[in-house]
This record gives sequence, C-alpha cells and structure tokens, in this order.
Amino acid sequence: MKKPNNYENTAAYGSFEPLELGGHVCKVCKVVESVSRTGKDMVDIWLDIAEGPQKDYYLKQWKADTREGKKWPCIVYQLVEDSDGNTSRGYKTFLESVKKSNPGFVEDRVWEDTGCEYLKGKLVGGVFGREQYMNQRGELKWSTKCVQFRDTETIRKGVGVPEDKLLPVQKQVSGFVPVSDSEDSGDLPF
Repeated sequence: MKKPNNYENTAAYGSFEPLELGGHVCKVCKVVESVSRTGKDMVDIWLDIAEGPQKDYYLKQWKADTREGKKWPCIVYQLVEDSDGNTSRGYKTFLESVKKSNPGFVEDRVWEDTGCEYLKGKLVGGVFGREQYMNQRGELKWSTKCVQFRDTETIRKGVGVPEDKLLPVQKQVSGFVPVSDSEDSGDLPF
C-alpha cells in the first residue's frame, strides 16, 4: 500500500480537545475593520487563550490545519454602531473590558489610524458558550464561541457557563446554514 500524503501531520479523529466552556483570559491577536453584509461598520476581533492549561488553543488549531484557505478559528464579529448610529453596547463592552484589563491603556489611541494595531496583544476576558448550527449535511452540531466580553479580573474570579444558544426551529427545519463574513486566510495572521 502507498503511504497517503501528509500522514504524519494529519490528526486522527478523537484527538480533538474541546475548549472548556466559561471564562478565559484571552489575548487580542488582531483587529480588522470591516463591513457587515448589511453595510454596517464592524470589527473582526481575533482571539486566543492567553492563560491556563489551554493557552494558545486557537494558535495550535490554526497551525495544525493544513487546508488551503484556512481561517483563524476564533473571530468575534462586533458591530461598531447600533441601528440609531450610536456606539453599540457590544463594542463599548469590548473596549471597556480591554481598558480594565490592561493598566495604562489609552482609549484615545483606539480612534487613531493605527487603533486596530494598538489593540493587538492586549488582554481581555472572554466568556465561551455553545451555539447550535446545521452542517452541510443538515445535521445539528455545536460550535464553541466567545459570546461575551468581561475584564480579566472578573474572569479570574470565575464566571458561569452561558446557556446554550439553539437555532430557531424554523431554521432547523429549513436547512439554514450560517455563513462567515471573514475572508482572511493563509499566513499566520499576527
């Protein structure tokens, strides 16, 4: 029998370690200004685990992924403004959590041309929970995502696991499949 290509670097099923649900101290790896499908300004916040037994969790996944066009495994898509044109509460929560987690953080630097670069490497607390999705075969599966931002002190004290987010019944029946807004791939992103 001929040895298959990339045998040594291919992970066997069952060797995947899921991320522990709940709070993690995270590192902001990259922030990208983008536009949502509906034309609203947003930021794509690339995270990794910064402390604890699962440190560098997403970097390890990214390095182990040998597919072309691979994407960073943990991106939070956050609208910058709400429907009234004011700062969205989610974006404000993200920036306040970063500010509280990084002594000496200068908020005004975020509004400069290099603001996204300024956020790179900063710590922030992330609360991870499960979201249901439907795969290409119509099977219901679970994805672990950062669903809330908190300051790192709150995370270190301990936070609960959020309730599972289920797909609405009509989307489960209709075969709805979520699509990612991110088109980033390729070389190490940071």
